[in-house]
Amino acid sequence: MIAKLTGVLDAVARDHAVIDVGGVGYLVRASARTLGGLPPAGADVSLAVETLVRDDAIDLYGFSEAAERDWFRLLMTVQGVGAKVALSLLSALSPDDLAAAIANEDKAMLTRADGVGPKLGSRLANELKDKVAAMPLARPRVAAVGGGPLGGAAADAVSALINLGYRRAEAADAVSRAAQKLGANARVEALIPAGLKELAQ
Repeated sequence: MIAKLTGVLDAVARDHAVIDVGGVGYLVRASARTLGGLPPAGADVSLAVETLVRDDAIDLYGFSEAAERDWFRLLMTVQGVGAKVALSLLSALSPDDLAAAIANEDKAMLTRADGVGPKLGSRLANELKDKVAAMPLARPRVAAVGGGPLGGAAADAVSALINLGYRRAEAADAVSRAAQKLGANARVEALIPAGLKELAQ
């Protein structure tokens, strides 16, 4: 089984990359997040790999970080989640965003991924919520902007919205959207009204 590939990046397509290892080109399927972080063609590259063997094919799935591969494996333990849906989830959400969405039972965030409807979103949250804490490098958090954690202002804004009667999941989602518009350094006094505006839309 192939667990890692190190070679020269030959080409990148919409859903995969080709890595030249000693003259052999390996087609590696990957999330949009991993593909977007690859260097230009011709550069050296190294990816963690998950090998899936089927009756009619051997498929390689590549990941820029171990946490993403761990989530890929975990997601596929849920009924209805195959490799394609797992990659779709990892394209839409970072490992930390996934952890937050599942910990907060935020089905709306999970259904942002192509191929994930409300029913599957609920199943993901229900089946994985007890496993999130054990995931390495996947720390549940309230909200995220551009794949990075927000500071304490976001958590304070979410708490304020919860105190106003909103559910945690919708409050976190609203604050996350507000922070994307205001910037990562937005203060709590700006995030609260901006979050309310998002909730009103």
